[in-house]
Amino acid sequence: MPNTYKAGWKPDPRLPLPIYRQIEQYVQGRIRSGEWSIGMKLPPQRALAEAFGVNRSTVVTAMEVLMAEGWIEGRGRGGTRVIGIPDERVRRTMNLPDWNAYVEEGAHYPNLPMIQRINRLEFDRDIIRLGTGELSPELLPQEQIRELFASLAKRPVSLGYEQPQGDEELRRLLSRELSRQGIQASPSAILIVSGALQALQLISAGLLERQSAILLEKPSYLYSIHAFQSAGMKLVGLPVDEGGLRLSELERCWRTYRASMLYTIPTFHNPTGTVMSESRRQQLLTLCETIGLPVLEDGAYQELWLDREPPAPLKSRDEHGIVLHVGTMSKAVSPGLRIGWVVGPEPVIERLADIKMQTDYGSSSLSQQAAKMWFASGMHLPHLEHIGKRLRERRDAMLALLDAHWSDIADWSRPEGGFYVWVSLRSPIPVQRLFNQALKHGILLNPGVLYDRSAVRQLRLSYAYASLAELEHALKLLPQLIRSR
Repeated sequence: MPNTYKAGWKPDPRLPLPIYRQIEQYVQGRIRSGEWSIGMKLPPQRALAEAFGVNRSTVVTAMEVLMAEGWIEGRGRGGTRVIGIPDERVRRTMNLPDWNAYVEEGAHYPNLPMIQRINRLEFDRDIIRLGTGELSPELLPQEQIRELFASLAKRPVSLGYEQPQGDEELRRLLSRELSRQGIQASPSAILIVSGALQALQLISAGLLERQSAILLEKPSYLYSIHAFQSAGMKLVGLPVDEGGLRLSELERCWRTYRASMLYTIPTFHNPTGTVMSESRRQQLLTLCETIGLPVLEDGAYQELWLDREPPAPLKSRDEHGIVLHVGTMSKAVSPGLRIGWVVGPEPVIERLADIKMQTDYGSSSLSQQAAKMWFASGMHLPHLEHIGKRLRERRDAMLALLDAHWSDIADWSRPEGGFYVWVSLRSPIPVQRLFNQALKHGILLNPGVLYDRSAVRQLRLSYAYASLAELEHALKLLPQLIRSR
């Protein structure tokens, strides 16, 4: 269980029952209901005390009573775990499943503990999200989306399932949008998915063999999720420089690992913000065509350029159908709509569509209708121009703060788009300690080790979510924590 815990309940000091007894009854209720199953590890006492708004000694008293009565047991460094309902009659007549064992044996890998913690803390309104990969609510098209849904409510609405590849009109509109980026894709070569992450999961399940190897940049966002590893695949990291993925190692690693695919984020790379140069994109495609290596291009940040338009996507220069291109509405328009797409050869799209139908029977029809209205309305380009201006202001503010307060302890490069500044500290630091210290001051970080285990001196800083005032506060305080390590 997490080091932070939100109970959704607090003891009531107005009741005649002592606080520690109220906590006992709360824990007993969770165990009796099966929500806290046998074998489950309880949150640390400090986390429970904070969640309940009581002194730790009060929690300790309640836990000691629960242990004495046989509800829970302490296992030293293994923490405190649920052992069941202390009623011998119930135990004799029931053979209850150990859900904790099921959880541990599940085929899909769990997130890293730090990522699990970040995912929970991002919903804490009092925290400064300094590494998050999401636009601030004030940058999302709130008013336009409200108007769009109001208009949608006045017309006949499809509440059924959509076609396996997604709404046909939406795919036609996406075909038009993609052509603006230089990608020629007919509607039959497009699959609508529930966000770009689902595209990766479908590809791992439908196109690749277990035990196969995936080449990718190192560091990479792909290391922070387990879409491919949970499907039994190995990730092989390739070095990057200011021009993107270094090709000198690509062919050697392909031969050594018999790699099945190359995953790359060529434009505003996550987490480094790097843009693959024009010449290297062409060299990459030429090499992959020569050795027969398919390319999975993640274009999530492609449209979020701030200074100058980046080179066209790899898919735009793909003359032999070796590139699968993944896009999404989540970064620029709305994460909540959960609309993304895959572009590729028709047999591949049909295969992925079949798996998607087996998985969720298609993306939300309401979300697809909203996305269709968004692209048909002509709002997309003006919105991109608006958020480009606002992101430019935020990026420049972050860079100015880094220049003023970090220049003696770190190095970084100026991103030309996307959300992130990849900061490299000049001296190693205990990553977990810095993460915890920042959290005590209400700052949530994304350390570099989430994207590359060896990136112990790096931080992914985002200028997309925190307000300018929050950026100023956090970027002035963090250097003090780093220097005092």
